[in-house]
Amino acid sequence: MRDLFDLTTIIFLALAVFIFLRLRSVLGQRTGRERPPYDPYSAREAARPSSSNDNVVTIPPRGADVPSKPVSEAEPPAERWKGVAEAGSATAVGLDAVLARDPSFDARSFLGGGRAAYEMIVTAYAQGDRRTLKNLLSREVYDGFEHAIKERETRGEKAETRFVSIDKSDLTGAEVKGEMAHITVRFVSQLVSVTRDRDGNVIDGNPDKVTDVTDVWTFARDLTSRDPNWKLVATEAGQ
Repeated sequence: MRDLFDLTTIIFLALAVFIFLRLRSVLGQRTGRERPPYDPYSAREAARPSSSNDNVVTIPPRGADVPSKPVSEAEPPAERWKGVAEAGSATAVGLDAVLARDPSFDARSFLGGGRAAYEMIVTAYAQGDRRTLKNLLSREVYDGFEHAIKERETRGEKAETRFVSIDKSDLTGAEVKGEMAHITVRFVSQLVSVTRDRDGNVIDGNPDKVTDVTDVWTFARDLTSRDPNWKLVATEAGQ
């Protein structure tokens, strides 16, 4: 029985390490647009449209991910980024530039990994999980997130975030700047967020309602490095 427990423990530890390394591989230079993920407290401070209640809906079931298909330079330009970027668009041209420098790049796999990383980062930010954030963010973006977490902790507040679904993840930009590849993704998600004070009272959000959130995130990777990891280098609120 003891040997069985030890073997099971080892297997689960190995799976946890594999999943973590897989997430890292999908994910720097600073662009000046860094901000923490969706934060109910900061949202309360910002100006909101008068129709903000329209964003509160009933919790729907989680949708299934769409499987990816590998891409290569041998594919016709009109078909190469089908379903990812419009042929001839600036994004498609940027993806071509990335692929030319990194033949192993696959935009569809990148999007799948980006969705997982997006959920992981937003959840880690809410939980104040600095260790996870350090592995997925560029240093300067991490500094901004860590500062926001520290302020929240100073006020004695606790954020709770639960993903319901990620409805869309669309590539909105791609380019190569010098040796750096930059890819921007627009995420549209539904999540439940609430902020509580030090006494556990809800001061923002609703633990029983879902909020629509749109974020535009940019990931970057040094194309001259053997490190295949992409890191988050900029975030901004989307429309």
